[in-house]
Amino acid sequence: MAGRQGKQTVRNMLWSMAVITLFAGVIYVFIPHDDSKTPVKRVDYSIELLTARRAAAYPVVAPEGLDKAWKPTSVRFDGTKGDSWHLGFLDPSGEYVAVKQSTAKPVKFIEEVTQRAERTKVTEKIGGRTWHRYEGQTYDALVREDKGATTVVAGTASFGQLTRMAQALKTS
Repeated sequence: MAGRQGKQTVRNMLWSMAVITLFAGVIYVFIPHDDSKTPVKRVDYSIELLTARRAAAYPVVAPEGLDKAWKPTSVRFDGTKGDSWHLGFLDPSGEYVAVKQSTAKPVKFIEEVTQRAERTKVTEKIGGRTWHRYEGQTYDALVREDKGATTVVAGTASFGQLTRMAQALKTS
């Protein structure tokens, strides 16, 4: 009799596991979930901007007047690496746009921050200044060299959105 109860116990345990697995599968299939995107948090860059503007050897830029749909996601200033300033955003459609400045050698800096985008013959007048257009496999960019520093607006966003960011850049 003990052998028969052992077989029933194992059989009951297997049936229970099958029912639980089936139930879990139904929940997984029918309850909405999105594993592909982790929400990116908005960052406040005001303190880092003040620090960079005090420490940098050039006029540090940041956007003013962009609508709230532009989401700042990252900020860095490194005074030891050519007064390197970085400000990253997601545009309203979720594409990446970064503003980067540095006193590092322009050729190397541009190559690094645009991820090897190539300079085109196209230029744009934005805010009374000439910006050079770069096109690449990863990032497109607008680049301006002025007052001892190179400013790059780069990202996966369209040139229209890169231009909007460049238009919004102010030094004060």
